[in-house]
Amino acid sequence: MAGEPRTYSLQEIVERLGGELVGNPQTKVRRVAALDSATPDSITFLANERYASRLTGSRAGAVIVGEAMREATRLPRVVCSHPYAYFARVSVLFNPPADARPGRHPTAVVDPSAVIAPDAEIGPLVVAGRNVQIGRGSVIGAGCFLGDDTRVGDHARLFANVTVYHGCAIGDRVIVHAGAVIGADGFGIALENERWVKVPQIGGVVIGSDVEIGANTTIDRGAIDDTVIEEGVKLDNQIQIGHNVRIGAHTAIAACTGIAGSTKIGRHCRIGGASGIAGHIVITDNVEISAYTAVTKSIDRPGRYTAVYAFEPHAQWLRNAVQLRHLGELADRVRELEKKLANPKRSGS
Repeated sequence: MAGEPRTYSLQEIVERLGGELVGNPQTKVRRVAALDSATPDSITFLANERYASRLTGSRAGAVIVGEAMREATRLPRVVCSHPYAYFARVSVLFNPPADARPGRHPTAVVDPSAVIAPDAEIGPLVVAGRNVQIGRGSVIGAGCFLGDDTRVGDHARLFANVTVYHGCAIGDRVIVHAGAVIGADGFGIALENERWVKVPQIGGVVIGSDVEIGANTTIDRGAIDDTVIEEGVKLDNQIQIGHNVRIGAHTAIAACTGIAGSTKIGRHCRIGGASGIAGHIVITDNVEISAYTAVTKSIDRPGRYTAVYAFEPHAQWLRNAVQLRHLGELADRVRELEKKLANPKRSGS
């Protein structure tokens, strides 16, 4: 943003965002910073008690801490229940998103039937098809494509080169990063006489409000019913979501995860990077899946699930891999030994 950065006192920050202020309320800060690189004009945070020792040498003007770290430093501080989330809100104070610049770039191609809010921003080389609707204060970045009958809600932001196929709906305050593709055909094919027949994908994609979609993530349209991403979902970069998937509200999914078609994922789930989730299964609410995990069947109980072969030196991994191949034989031998121990007379001992 143009001009000098805004300066806030700790008192002003607490009045806006809440929390308990300990120390000089007139301490001035003008930016956020990491704990190690903070300077006297910046505010930082400590969310993990394991790093408390790093507070000692910090040059920060102020720090955000949890209740357990209240007395860990003599720096002016804001005490709150969720330091990282509080830090995020402080960061927005110093780095607010740019407002839409109302208007339509002369190189944009917009069908006359499109309905675009007067204060929306339509960037260079945008293409908007028939009956497209774009809500108040939304920003459509350079090179975006919006197919026929697409709807974009209020205050949404599509970065450069996002593609939204026909008949898809994007809610309010949604952020879609560069290169994402929403509404491409799902992988629907039927085998007939040793040849693949394409199954038309006639559903759409519905994205709820306050969703964020990472760069180059792809969300396929439904085969018949819609693919649905509920409100508050956060998707990292390069995620593939198959047709007819439904992702519950406020679930977060890390990069390079693949979700096969017709799977239903519950609310408030967390899925680690590079996980693979099979199709036609159901994952209940409040499930955490570790990175690299392959989920092949439904999960009906909340909790953390992991299916990752442990990291170790290569030579040891090879040795264990060989032993793993003989695990069935070893299990048979153990069963035989258990039988002999249970019936010592029959075993001749």
